[in-house]
Amino acid sequence: MIGLLMLVPLLSGLSAFLIRDDGKRRVLLLTAAAAHLALTVYALAARPGIVPGDWFALDPLGLLFLGVTSVLFFGASVYAVKYLSLEKRDPGEDSEEGFIFNNAPEAVFTGCLLLFLSAMTAVTASRHLGILWAAVEATTLLSAPLIYFHRHKRSLEATWKYLLICSVGIAMALMGNLFLGAAGLRSGADLDLESLLAKALSLDRAWLKAAFLFLFVGYGTKMGLAPFHTWLPDAHSESPAVVSALLSGALLNCAFLGILRVAQVCAAAGLSAFTGEILIFFGILSLMTAAFFILAQKDYKRMLAYSSIEHMGILSLGVGLGGGAVYGALLNAVSHSLTKAGLFFVSGLVLAAYKTKQISEVKGLVRRVPRTAVLWLTGFFLITGTPPSGIFLGKFMILKAAVSGGHYAAAASYLFFLAVVFAGMGRIFLEMTLGEAAVLSEAEKPFKASRQMLIPAACFFAGVIFLGLYMPAWLNDLITGAKDLIGGAV
Repeated sequence: MIGLLMLVPLLSGLSAFLIRDDGKRRVLLLTAAAAHLALTVYALAARPGIVPGDWFALDPLGLLFLGVTSVLFFGASVYAVKYLSLEKRDPGEDSEEGFIFNNAPEAVFTGCLLLFLSAMTAVTASRHLGILWAAVEATTLLSAPLIYFHRHKRSLEATWKYLLICSVGIAMALMGNLFLGAAGLRSGADLDLESLLAKALSLDRAWLKAAFLFLFVGYGTKMGLAPFHTWLPDAHSESPAVVSALLSGALLNCAFLGILRVAQVCAAAGLSAFTGEILIFFGILSLMTAAFFILAQKDYKRMLAYSSIEHMGILSLGVGLGGGAVYGALLNAVSHSLTKAGLFFVSGLVLAAYKTKQISEVKGLVRRVPRTAVLWLTGFFLITGTPPSGIFLGKFMILKAAVSGGHYAAAASYLFFLAVVFAGMGRIFLEMTLGEAAVLSEAEKPFKASRQMLIPAACFFAGVIFLGLYMPAWLNDLITGAKDLIGGAV
């Protein structure tokens, strides 16, 4: 089962490099995404057991993030098939217009996209922290060509920044794994998660604390927590919309999972207070950083990137507070992934219609592209936690836990920065949607968004609204099971 989940996108990705026909390659992308989703649904229904010593297995935490990744990738593949079929432009042009491929090899894009899915699947299923580290590193290498897809100076700069900063982060995570190994020398524990949890009380506490710090900084860099976030706005802004959606909705979760795994070990070793303080501090710091950068933002894709940093801060804060806030953080992780992916899909349509990412140059969406405008505004209300939505419930649970736990300063800071984000994003979204639009010249034709590119975002948004009204029993059980694994982490 788990082997198939990794092998289907792996073999499909390798095959994509060999197929010369663009149409057949797009069919392969969609078919592989559908097969991966079907296997994920089967895994969610079957709930395969965990055999101690196995390098790959799916516990509730892994299943939760695997499900989010698979659903997002399927929606992205539906979007990408139409995205890739649009007419390619002259390779000599270099502008901000959407759908500029500059004759970039589509085979590389499709192949890396599928291999990226395979690597993310390995992250969610890893039960050995060394294997998890290698899989996270693989996601970095495989997503870099996707960021560089447009092949202009800005995308090149974003790609190099992404590789450099995330490689430094992953090197620190490697040091963290070495320290974790040193912590288990006396007890005989290796980097297998089952072994670490079983012998957690025998681990050397000093080495374990050092391991957590290095792993937190390493994976926190990949997750986009401030102040390690500096690669994220450029990478999200310069990537194609479908790639930005996967980076924000799926890749950041993989890094978050790395932090959660080591937090499990620290909790079992009795270091809950130590990890909790760190997670709370960097959660609030990320919220503050995102809030103030959003206020001064001039690029709407970068604004969405800073919103991702905000939500990573919310996840860190929720896990740091513990108890019911962990449930809220996991619910927020699911809802944020769906909402942010949908918003990036819509941003690609806005870019195609206006040929610019500058907020000041995008006005009157509701009159020029009404269907896109409705989704754009819907995404704004969802991502800022307006009820009914899963994000609202997740944020409320975190606030409730902060107040009931006596973390009044954290609760006040949390509310303040959420209000700043709402005000900053609200101004931008309303100006873009309802502002006075420039009149099109006779030579210009209004852009008509394809239904195939609108439906994935609409479905994701509908799912988030549904979670705000009704929690399916199977999902509640899954989130509760994941919470029980890490709920005592703080």
